[in-house]
Amino acid sequence: MNALQRLEEFVLTEGTGRRKVQISGTIREVNPSYYRVAGLSQFVKLGDRVGFEAHEKTQAGEVVRIDDGGVTIKPFNGRIEAGIGTPAFILGDTALSPDHSWRGRVINALGDPLDDLGPLVPGHRPVRNDAEPPSAMTRARVTTPLKTGVKAIDLFTPLCQGQRIGIFAGSGVGKSTLLTMLAKCEGFDTIVVALVGERGREVREFLEGPIHANLHKSIMVVSTGDESPMMRRQAPRTAVALAEYFRDCGDSVLLIVDSVTRYAHAARDVALAAGEPAVARGYTPSVFSDLPRLLERAGPGQEGRGSITGIFSVLVDGDDHNDPVADNIRGTLDGHIVLDRAIADQGRYPAINVLGSISRLADHVWSPDQKELVRRLRGLIARYEDTRDLRLMGGYHPGNDQELDQAVVLVPKIYEALRQDPSMPASRDAFMDLAQALKQ
Repeated sequence: MNALQRLEEFVLTEGTGRRKVQISGTIREVNPSYYRVAGLSQFVKLGDRVGFEAHEKTQAGEVVRIDDGGVTIKPFNGRIEAGIGTPAFILGDTALSPDHSWRGRVINALGDPLDDLGPLVPGHRPVRNDAEPPSAMTRARVTTPLKTGVKAIDLFTPLCQGQRIGIFAGSGVGKSTLLTMLAKCEGFDTIVVALVGERGREVREFLEGPIHANLHKSIMVVSTGDESPMMRRQAPRTAVALAEYFRDCGDSVLLIVDSVTRYAHAARDVALAAGEPAVARGYTPSVFSDLPRLLERAGPGQEGRGSITGIFSVLVDGDDHNDPVADNIRGTLDGHIVLDRAIADQGRYPAINVLGSISRLADHVWSPDQKELVRRLRGLIARYEDTRDLRLMGGYHPGNDQELDQAVVLVPKIYEALRQDPSMPASRDAFMDLAQALKQ
Protein backbone atom coordinates (compact mmCIF):
# COMPACT_ATOMS: atom_id res chain seq x y z
CA MET A 1 0.00 0.00 0.00
CA ASN A 2 1.50 3.32 -1.06
CA ALA A 3 1.35 6.55 0.92
CA LEU A 4 -1.61 7.94 -1.01
CA GLN A 5 -3.69 4.81 -0.36
CA ARG A 6 -2.84 4.91 3.35
CA LEU A 7 -3.91 8.54 3.47
CA GLU A 8 -7.18 7.72 1.76
CA GLU A 9 -7.82 4.90 4.24
CA PHE A 10 -7.24 7.29 7.11
CA VAL A 11 -9.44 9.99 5.64
CA LEU A 12 -12.44 7.72 5.04
CA THR A 13 -14.26 5.98 7.85
CA GLU A 14 -14.23 2.27 7.12
CA GLY A 15 -17.42 1.09 5.40
CA THR A 16 -19.16 4.48 5.44
CA GLY A 17 -17.31 6.66 2.96
CA ARG A 18 -17.64 9.64 5.32
CA ARG A 19 -14.60 11.78 5.86
CA LYS A 20 -12.85 12.08 9.23
CA VAL A 21 -10.99 15.22 8.25
CA GLN A 22 -11.61 18.02 5.83
CA ILE A 23 -9.53 17.91 2.67
CA SER A 24 -8.96 21.26 1.02
CA GLY A 25 -7.22 22.70 -1.99
CA THR A 26 -6.59 26.19 -3.27
CA ILE A 27 -8.36 28.16 -5.98
CA ARG A 28 -5.80 28.90 -8.71
CA GLU A 29 -8.02 30.25 -11.52
CA VAL A 30 -11.31 32.15 -11.59
CA ASN A 31 -13.39 32.27 -14.77
CA PRO A 32 -16.80 33.93 -15.28
CA SER A 33 -18.42 30.48 -15.42
CA TYR A 34 -16.11 28.20 -13.40
CA TYR A 35 -13.06 28.09 -11.15
CA ARG A 36 -10.05 25.79 -10.95
CA VAL A 37 -8.78 24.23 -7.73
CA ALA A 38 -5.34 22.70 -7.17
CA GLY A 39 -4.70 19.98 -4.63
CA LEU A 40 -7.92 17.97 -4.88
CA SER A 41 -7.37 15.90 -8.02
CA GLN A 42 -6.52 12.72 -6.08
CA PHE A 43 -9.49 12.95 -3.71
CA VAL A 44 -12.56 13.76 -5.83
CA LYS A 45 -14.56 12.21 -8.63
CA LEU A 46 -16.91 13.71 -11.20
CA GLY A 47 -20.12 14.92 -9.58
CA ASP A 48 -18.61 15.56 -6.13
CA ARG A 49 -19.37 18.89 -4.51
CA VAL A 50 -16.69 21.34 -3.45
CA GLY A 51 -17.25 24.53 -1.46
CA PHE A 52 -15.47 27.64 -0.29
CA GLU A 53 -16.25 30.32 2.27
CA ALA A 54 -17.45 33.70 1.00
CA HIS A 55 -19.03 36.44 3.16
CA GLU A 56 -19.39 33.96 6.04
CA LYS A 57 -21.37 31.60 3.82
CA THR A 58 -20.43 28.35 2.12
CA GLN A 59 -20.82 28.49 -1.65
CA ALA A 60 -20.90 25.14 -3.41
CA GLY A 61 -20.03 23.86 -6.84
CA GLU A 62 -19.75 20.53 -8.63
CA VAL A 63 -16.67 18.84 -10.06
CA VAL A 64 -17.08 18.70 -13.84
CA ARG A 65 -13.49 17.93 -14.88
CA ILE A 66 -10.42 16.37 -13.27
CA ASP A 67 -6.84 16.43 -14.54
CA ASP A 68 -3.36 16.38 -13.09
CA GLY A 69 -3.27 20.17 -12.85
CA GLY A 70 -6.43 20.45 -10.76
CA VAL A 71 -10.20 20.17 -10.90
CA THR A 72 -12.75 22.36 -12.66
CA ILE A 73 -15.65 23.43 -10.43
CA LYS A 74 -18.92 24.73 -11.84
CA PRO A 75 -20.66 26.75 -9.08
CA PHE A 76 -24.34 26.49 -8.20
CA ASN A 77 -24.37 30.21 -7.46
CA GLY A 78 -24.43 32.33 -10.60
CA ARG A 79 -21.86 34.72 -9.13
CA ILE A 80 -18.38 33.51 -8.32
CA GLU A 81 -17.13 35.41 -5.28
CA ALA A 82 -13.88 33.52 -4.82
CA GLY A 83 -10.40 34.93 -5.27
CA ILE A 84 -7.05 33.43 -6.07
CA GLY A 85 -5.74 31.55 -3.04
CA THR A 86 -9.15 30.96 -1.45
CA PRO A 87 -9.25 27.54 0.24
CA ALA A 88 -11.74 25.11 -1.34
CA PHE A 89 -12.83 21.97 0.50
CA ILE A 90 -14.75 18.80 -0.22
CA LEU A 91 -18.30 18.95 1.12
CA GLY A 92 -19.92 16.11 3.00
CA ASP A 93 -22.91 14.00 2.10
CA THR A 94 -25.33 16.06 0.00
CA ALA A 95 -27.91 13.39 -0.89
CA LEU A 96 -31.58 14.25 -0.59
CA SER A 97 -33.60 12.57 2.14
CA PRO A 98 -37.24 13.11 1.11
CA ASP A 99 -40.20 12.67 3.40
CA HIS A 100 -43.94 12.53 2.83
CA SER A 101 -44.21 15.84 4.69
CA TRP A 102 -42.48 17.52 1.71
CA ARG A 103 -45.75 17.41 -0.22
CA GLY A 104 -47.21 20.90 -0.43
CA ARG A 105 -43.74 22.51 -0.42
CA VAL A 106 -41.68 24.52 -2.91
CA ILE A 107 -37.95 23.80 -3.02
CA ASN A 108 -34.95 24.72 -5.12
CA ALA A 109 -32.73 22.40 -7.14
CA LEU A 110 -30.60 21.56 -4.09
CA GLY A 111 -33.58 20.62 -1.93
CA ASP A 112 -33.70 23.83 0.12
CA PRO A 113 -37.16 25.33 0.85
CA LEU A 114 -38.23 28.42 -1.08
CA ASP A 115 -41.54 28.96 0.72
CA ASP A 116 -42.08 30.38 4.20
CA LEU A 117 -43.21 27.13 5.77
CA GLY A 118 -40.09 26.38 7.76
CA PRO A 119 -37.32 23.81 7.28
CA LEU A 120 -37.94 20.49 5.56
CA VAL A 121 -38.16 17.38 7.71
CA PRO A 122 -35.52 14.89 6.49
CA GLY A 123 -36.62 11.36 5.79
CA HIS A 124 -34.86 8.14 6.76
CA ARG A 125 -33.82 7.01 3.28
CA PRO A 126 -31.46 9.13 1.15
CA VAL A 127 -31.92 9.16 -2.63
CA ARG A 128 -29.45 9.92 -5.40
CA ASN A 129 -30.19 12.43 -8.09
CA ASP A 130 -28.32 10.30 -10.62
CA ALA A 131 -29.90 6.92 -9.79
CA GLU A 132 -30.21 4.21 -12.39
CA PRO A 133 -33.68 3.36 -13.79
CA PRO A 134 -35.23 -0.01 -12.90
CA SER A 135 -34.01 -2.96 -14.92
CA ALA A 136 -35.90 -3.41 -18.19
CA MET A 137 -36.75 -7.00 -17.30
CA THR A 138 -38.21 -6.19 -13.88
CA ARG A 139 -40.30 -3.19 -14.85
CA ALA A 140 -44.07 -3.51 -14.81
CA ARG A 141 -45.99 -3.16 -18.06
CA VAL A 142 -47.94 0.02 -18.84
CA THR A 143 -51.60 -0.80 -19.46
CA THR A 144 -53.80 1.27 -17.11
CA PRO A 145 -55.66 4.07 -18.98
CA LEU A 146 -55.35 7.63 -17.71
CA LYS A 147 -57.96 10.33 -18.23
CA THR A 148 -56.35 13.75 -18.47
CA GLY A 149 -59.55 15.75 -18.85
CA VAL A 150 -58.15 17.43 -21.99
CA LYS A 151 -60.47 16.38 -24.81
CA ALA A 152 -57.96 16.59 -27.65
CA ILE A 153 -55.54 14.34 -25.75
CA ASP A 154 -58.08 11.82 -24.48
CA LEU A 155 -59.45 11.44 -28.00
CA PHE A 156 -56.41 11.38 -30.25
CA THR A 157 -53.38 10.70 -28.02
CA PRO A 158 -54.71 8.90 -24.92
CA LEU A 159 -52.25 8.16 -22.14
CA CYS A 160 -51.61 5.38 -19.64
CA GLN A 161 -50.29 5.55 -16.10
CA GLY A 162 -46.53 5.14 -16.25
CA GLN A 163 -46.26 6.54 -19.77
CA ARG A 164 -43.80 9.27 -20.77
CA ILE A 165 -45.12 11.88 -23.18
CA GLY A 166 -43.56 15.02 -24.61
CA ILE A 167 -45.28 18.31 -25.42
CA PHE A 168 -43.40 19.88 -28.34
CA ALA A 169 -43.88 23.52 -29.27
CA GLY A 170 -42.17 26.79 -30.02
CA SER A 171 -42.26 29.69 -27.59
CA GLY A 172 -45.61 31.30 -26.86
CA VAL A 173 -47.77 28.51 -28.30
CA GLY A 174 -49.28 27.34 -25.00
CA LYS A 175 -47.02 24.65 -23.50
CA SER A 176 -47.19 25.95 -19.95
CA THR A 177 -50.95 26.48 -20.14
CA LEU A 178 -51.48 22.91 -21.32
CA LEU A 179 -49.26 21.66 -18.50
CA THR A 180 -51.41 23.47 -15.93
CA MET A 181 -54.43 21.67 -17.38
CA LEU A 182 -52.68 18.31 -17.18
CA ALA A 183 -51.64 19.03 -13.58
CA LYS A 184 -55.32 18.67 -12.63
CA CYS A 185 -55.28 14.96 -13.57
CA GLU A 186 -56.96 12.77 -11.00
CA GLY A 187 -55.82 9.36 -9.84
CA PHE A 188 -52.32 10.30 -8.65
CA ASP A 189 -51.04 10.01 -5.10
CA THR A 190 -48.18 12.50 -5.57
CA ILE A 191 -47.41 15.23 -8.11
CA VAL A 192 -43.86 16.49 -8.67
CA VAL A 193 -43.42 19.60 -10.82
CA ALA A 194 -40.06 20.92 -12.03
CA LEU A 195 -40.03 24.46 -13.46
CA VAL A 196 -36.67 24.69 -15.22
CA GLY A 197 -35.41 27.93 -16.69
CA GLU A 198 -38.88 29.47 -16.81
CA ARG A 199 -40.06 32.94 -15.84
CA GLY A 200 -40.12 33.77 -12.16
CA ARG A 201 -43.69 35.05 -12.27
CA GLU A 202 -44.93 31.64 -13.44
CA VAL A 203 -44.13 30.02 -10.10
CA ARG A 204 -46.95 31.66 -8.16
CA GLU A 205 -49.25 31.47 -11.15
CA PHE A 206 -48.73 27.72 -11.24
CA LEU A 207 -49.14 27.37 -7.47
CA GLU A 208 -52.28 29.48 -7.24
CA GLY A 209 -53.75 28.30 -10.53
CA PRO A 210 -55.27 24.96 -11.48
CA ILE A 211 -52.82 22.93 -9.37
CA HIS A 212 -54.00 24.67 -6.20
CA ALA A 213 -56.62 21.99 -5.55
CA ASN A 214 -53.90 19.33 -5.62
CA LEU A 215 -51.29 21.38 -3.78
CA HIS A 216 -51.50 19.19 -0.69
CA LYS A 217 -50.00 16.28 -2.65
CA SER A 218 -47.61 18.28 -4.84
CA ILE A 219 -43.93 19.18 -4.62
CA MET A 220 -42.53 21.95 -6.81
CA VAL A 221 -38.84 22.11 -7.71
CA VAL A 222 -38.02 25.57 -9.06
CA SER A 223 -35.00 26.88 -10.93
CA THR A 224 -35.82 30.07 -12.83
CA GLY A 225 -34.09 31.34 -15.94
CA ASP A 226 -31.89 33.79 -14.02
CA GLU A 227 -30.23 31.02 -11.99
CA SER A 228 -26.96 29.37 -12.91
CA PRO A 229 -26.74 26.53 -15.46
CA MET A 230 -25.81 24.19 -12.61
CA MET A 231 -29.11 24.88 -10.83
CA ARG A 232 -31.10 24.50 -14.04
CA ARG A 233 -29.30 21.23 -14.76
CA GLN A 234 -29.88 19.99 -11.23
CA ALA A 235 -33.62 20.81 -10.94
CA PRO A 236 -34.99 18.02 -13.20
CA ARG A 237 -32.67 15.50 -11.56
CA THR A 238 -33.92 16.51 -8.12
CA ALA A 239 -37.53 16.26 -9.31
CA VAL A 240 -36.98 12.79 -10.77
CA ALA A 241 -35.24 11.66 -7.57
CA LEU A 242 -38.26 12.80 -5.54
CA ALA A 243 -40.61 11.04 -7.95
CA GLU A 244 -38.55 7.85 -7.63
CA TYR A 245 -38.76 8.03 -3.84
CA PHE A 246 -42.56 8.20 -3.85
CA ARG A 247 -42.76 5.59 -6.62
CA ASP A 248 -40.75 3.18 -4.49
CA CYS A 249 -43.17 3.88 -1.64
CA GLY A 250 -45.93 2.49 -3.87
CA ASP A 251 -47.39 5.81 -5.04
CA SER A 252 -48.69 6.60 -8.50
CA VAL A 253 -46.66 9.73 -9.31
CA LEU A 254 -47.26 12.44 -11.90
CA LEU A 255 -43.99 14.10 -12.93
CA ILE A 256 -44.15 17.34 -14.92
CA VAL A 257 -40.95 18.94 -16.24
CA ASP A 258 -41.12 22.34 -17.96
CA SER A 259 -38.92 22.29 -19.89
CA VAL A 260 -36.43 19.57 -20.84
CA THR A 261 -34.92 21.86 -23.46
CA ARG A 262 -33.77 24.28 -20.76
CA TYR A 263 -32.16 21.31 -19.03
CA ALA A 264 -30.35 20.48 -22.27
CA HIS A 265 -29.17 24.09 -22.59
CA ALA A 266 -27.82 24.01 -19.04
CA ALA A 267 -26.14 20.62 -19.60
CA ARG A 268 -24.50 22.08 -22.71
CA ASP A 269 -23.12 25.04 -20.75
CA VAL A 270 -21.67 22.72 -18.11
CA ALA A 271 -20.14 20.39 -20.69
CA LEU A 272 -18.55 23.26 -22.59
CA ALA A 273 -17.00 24.54 -19.36
CA ALA A 274 -15.58 21.04 -18.83
CA GLY A 275 -13.88 21.24 -22.22
CA GLU A 276 -16.16 19.04 -24.34
CA PRO A 277 -16.33 19.86 -28.06
CA ALA A 278 -19.59 20.96 -29.67
CA VAL A 279 -20.88 18.50 -32.27
CA ALA A 280 -24.42 19.57 -33.26
CA ARG A 281 -25.67 23.16 -33.13
CA GLY A 282 -23.42 23.84 -30.16
CA TYR A 283 -24.51 20.78 -28.19
CA THR A 284 -21.85 18.48 -26.78
CA PRO A 285 -21.94 14.66 -27.00
CA SER A 286 -22.76 14.25 -23.30
CA VAL A 287 -26.04 16.15 -23.73
CA PHE A 288 -27.38 13.40 -26.00
CA SER A 289 -26.48 10.74 -23.45
CA ASP A 290 -27.75 12.73 -20.45
CA LEU A 291 -31.23 13.19 -21.95
CA PRO A 292 -32.16 9.49 -22.29
CA ARG A 293 -30.58 8.80 -18.90
CA LEU A 294 -32.90 11.36 -17.31
CA LEU A 295 -36.04 10.41 -19.24
CA GLU A 296 -35.63 6.65 -18.72
CA ARG A 297 -35.86 7.13 -14.96
CA ALA A 298 -39.55 8.00 -15.38
CA GLY A 299 -42.03 5.28 -16.24
CA PRO A 300 -43.23 2.15 -14.44
CA GLY A 301 -41.38 0.84 -11.44
CA GLN A 302 -40.71 -2.76 -10.58
CA GLU A 303 -43.63 -5.16 -10.34
CA GLY A 304 -45.65 -4.44 -7.22
CA ARG A 305 -44.41 -0.87 -6.82
CA GLY A 306 -45.71 2.45 -8.07
CA SER A 307 -45.12 4.24 -11.34
CA ILE A 308 -44.05 7.64 -12.64
CA THR A 309 -46.17 9.17 -15.40
CA GLY A 310 -43.85 11.70 -17.05
CA ILE A 311 -45.04 14.76 -18.96
CA PHE A 312 -42.11 16.69 -20.42
CA SER A 313 -42.41 19.96 -22.29
CA VAL A 314 -39.93 20.50 -25.12
CA LEU A 315 -39.23 24.01 -26.37
CA VAL A 316 -38.58 23.61 -30.10
CA ASP A 317 -35.95 26.20 -31.01
CA GLY A 318 -37.03 28.27 -34.00
CA ASP A 319 -40.12 26.04 -34.45
CA ASP A 320 -37.78 23.46 -35.97
CA HIS A 321 -39.11 20.07 -34.89
CA ASN A 322 -35.98 18.42 -36.31
CA ASP A 323 -33.80 20.29 -33.84
CA PRO A 324 -31.21 17.78 -32.47
CA VAL A 325 -32.53 17.97 -28.90
CA ALA A 326 -36.19 17.67 -29.92
CA ASP A 327 -35.37 14.76 -32.22
CA ASN A 328 -33.43 12.97 -29.48
CA ILE A 329 -36.23 13.40 -26.94
CA ARG A 330 -38.96 12.39 -29.40
CA GLY A 331 -37.19 9.10 -30.07
CA THR A 332 -36.90 8.33 -26.34
CA LEU A 333 -40.44 9.03 -25.14
CA ASP A 334 -43.62 6.96 -25.48
CA GLY A 335 -45.33 9.56 -27.64
CA HIS A 336 -45.43 13.26 -28.45
CA ILE A 337 -48.05 16.00 -28.55
CA VAL A 338 -47.27 18.74 -31.06
CA LEU A 339 -48.54 22.28 -30.53
CA ASP A 340 -48.82 24.19 -33.81
CA ARG A 341 -48.31 27.95 -34.03
CA ALA A 342 -50.69 28.16 -37.02
CA ILE A 343 -53.47 26.62 -34.90
CA ALA A 344 -52.71 29.03 -32.05
CA ASP A 345 -52.88 31.94 -34.52
CA GLN A 346 -56.43 30.84 -35.33
CA GLY A 347 -57.32 31.14 -31.63
CA ARG A 348 -57.88 27.40 -31.14
CA TYR A 349 -56.49 26.29 -27.79
CA PRO A 350 -54.98 23.96 -26.83
CA ALA A 351 -53.21 24.29 -30.17
CA ILE A 352 -52.70 20.54 -30.61
CA ASN A 353 -51.95 19.28 -34.08
CA VAL A 354 -53.79 15.96 -33.89
CA LEU A 355 -52.27 14.75 -37.17
CA GLY A 356 -48.70 15.33 -35.94
CA SER A 357 -49.26 13.90 -32.45
CA ILE A 358 -49.07 10.27 -31.42
CA SER A 359 -49.33 8.10 -28.33
CA ARG A 360 -47.48 4.80 -28.65
CA LEU A 361 -49.69 3.24 -25.97
CA ALA A 362 -53.05 4.37 -27.34
CA ASP A 363 -54.08 0.80 -28.21
CA HIS A 364 -54.23 0.03 -24.48
CA VAL A 365 -56.87 2.75 -24.07
CA TRP A 366 -59.09 2.63 -27.17
CA SER A 367 -61.74 0.00 -27.66
CA PRO A 368 -61.90 -1.43 -31.22
CA ASP A 369 -64.82 0.87 -32.06
CA GLN A 370 -63.04 3.93 -30.66
CA LYS A 371 -59.89 3.07 -32.59
CA GLU A 372 -61.84 2.87 -35.85
CA LEU A 373 -63.64 6.13 -35.07
CA VAL A 374 -60.38 7.97 -34.37
CA ARG A 375 -58.92 6.60 -37.60
CA ARG A 376 -61.87 7.97 -39.56
CA LEU A 377 -61.72 11.33 -37.76
CA ARG A 378 -58.02 11.66 -38.57
CA GLY A 379 -58.80 10.90 -42.20
CA LEU A 380 -61.44 13.62 -42.33
CA ILE A 381 -59.15 16.16 -40.68
CA ALA A 382 -56.31 15.28 -43.06
CA ARG A 383 -58.62 15.69 -46.07
CA TYR A 384 -59.92 19.01 -44.75
CA GLU A 385 -56.42 20.42 -44.19
CA ASP A 386 -55.02 19.11 -47.49
CA THR A 387 -57.75 20.92 -49.44
CA ARG A 388 -57.65 24.19 -47.49
CA ASP A 389 -55.89 26.13 -50.28
CA LEU A 390 -58.17 24.60 -52.92
CA ARG A 391 -61.26 25.71 -51.02
CA LEU A 392 -59.90 29.20 -50.46
CA MET A 393 -59.37 29.59 -54.20
CA GLY A 394 -62.95 28.54 -54.92
CA GLY A 395 -62.01 25.20 -56.44
CA TYR A 396 -64.30 23.19 -54.17
CA HIS A 397 -67.81 22.34 -55.41
CA PRO A 398 -70.12 20.38 -53.10
CA GLY A 399 -71.40 17.09 -54.44
CA ASN A 400 -68.31 16.06 -56.39
CA ASP A 401 -66.51 14.32 -53.49
CA GLN A 402 -68.62 12.75 -50.75
CA GLU A 403 -65.73 12.36 -48.29
CA LEU A 404 -64.66 15.98 -48.74
CA ASP A 405 -68.25 17.12 -48.33
CA GLN A 406 -68.39 15.24 -45.03
CA ALA A 407 -65.08 16.73 -43.91
CA VAL A 408 -66.20 20.29 -44.70
CA VAL A 409 -69.30 19.80 -42.54
CA LEU A 410 -67.82 17.86 -39.62
CA VAL A 411 -64.23 19.09 -39.14
CA PRO A 412 -65.17 22.66 -38.04
CA LYS A 413 -67.48 21.08 -35.45
CA ILE A 414 -64.67 18.80 -34.30
CA TYR A 415 -62.33 21.76 -33.93
CA GLU A 416 -64.93 23.65 -31.94
CA ALA A 417 -65.52 20.64 -29.69
CA LEU A 418 -61.79 20.41 -28.93
CA ARG A 419 -61.55 24.01 -27.68
CA GLN A 420 -60.69 24.08 -23.99
CA ASP A 421 -58.97 26.39 -21.53
CA PRO A 422 -57.86 25.99 -17.89
CA SER A 423 -60.98 27.71 -16.54
CA MET A 424 -63.26 25.07 -18.10
CA PRO A 425 -64.09 21.88 -16.20
CA ALA A 426 -62.16 18.76 -17.12
CA SER A 427 -63.83 16.43 -19.59
CA ARG A 428 -65.18 13.24 -18.05
CA ASP A 429 -65.82 11.43 -21.34
CA ALA A 430 -64.18 12.97 -24.41
CA PHE A 431 -65.96 10.66 -26.86
CA MET A 432 -69.37 11.52 -25.40
CA ASP A 433 -68.56 15.25 -25.51
CA LEU A 434 -67.57 14.94 -29.17
CA ALA A 435 -70.71 12.99 -30.03
CA GLN A 436 -72.91 15.66 -28.49
CA ALA A 437 -71.03 18.41 -30.35
CA LEU A 438 -71.47 16.67 -33.72
CA LYS A 439 -75.22 16.33 -33.17
CA GLN A 440 -75.67 20.09 -33.00
